[in-house]
Amino acid sequence: MPETIRIAAVQQSCLGGHEENLRRLSDATRKAAAERADLVIWPELHNGPYFCQTENPALFDLAETIPGPSTETVGRLAAELQIVIVASLFERRAPGLYHNTAVVFERDGNIAGKYRKMHIPDDPGFYEKFYFTPGDIGFKPIPTSVGKLGVLVCWDQWYPEAARLMALAGADILIYPTAIGWDPRDDEEEKRRHLEAWRLIQRSHAVANGLPVVSCNRIGLEPDPSGQTPGIDFWGHSFICGPQGEYLAQAETEETLVVTQVDFARTEKIRRIWPYLRDRRIDAYEGLTRRWLDD
Repeated sequence: MPETIRIAAVQQSCLGGHEENLRRLSDATRKAAAERADLVIWPELHNGPYFCQTENPALFDLAETIPGPSTETVGRLAAELQIVIVASLFERRAPGLYHNTAVVFERDGNIAGKYRKMHIPDDPGFYEKFYFTPGDIGFKPIPTSVGKLGVLVCWDQWYPEAARLMALAGADILIYPTAIGWDPRDDEEEKRRHLEAWRLIQRSHAVANGLPVVSCNRIGLEPDPSGQTPGIDFWGHSFICGPQGEYLAQAETEETLVVTQVDFARTEKIRRIWPYLRDRRIDAYEGLTRRWLDD
């Protein structure tokens, strides 16, 4: 594994069709390669608009197999550019069985591994439980030529247990493809609190585990197909932070590449000074596997 790598997160709108979105993501990835990126992250469910705003059985037709058409396209791009890519797909595993799945492509274009989203939300505008079965692969880092990638997906961001288990399994970095935004009806103060909470929780995973974190979000207002709500205004603000939660690079709400260099050697240095893993009281944490600690 290299001591340092350059990482790029592609922040863009996903309102176009399947082919258009893949083309635009490919163009952005070529720009990232021109900036010497070794690892490129794409947003969650990037092939089209965020379809989980409504429950519609016809939308299962958007899912595809892994391997499948999208993985062939992304694999060719990874091989062409000699970079590692983290993509995000609506996976058709079997008839009636679907997942929200991140796929990691090695520099040679082969699939290095995948992660199926474990925490599935069911909130107003985010009706993912209708579409996605919770993952059954577990929290296993994916070995690649640029390190062991602790890939998680969006709603997983809010769970310290997921980040910790990836860290304990040897992840060198935590990566979150994301689709999150505001309800346009929220006032500015509520929007600010929501955004700051989102950034803070992910930076806390970096601090608690001594690992760099990449969060790659989409942007833009996507209408509710049912017309019952104003839709979701995806807020962008993708970022990359170091193992003390320090921002290394971050975006606002524009389409952009977030590019920076990450020094993996800092994990060892930080963990020697702040030995959280050493001082964990694993003999006293059995309650974490229970839903609630009733009397």
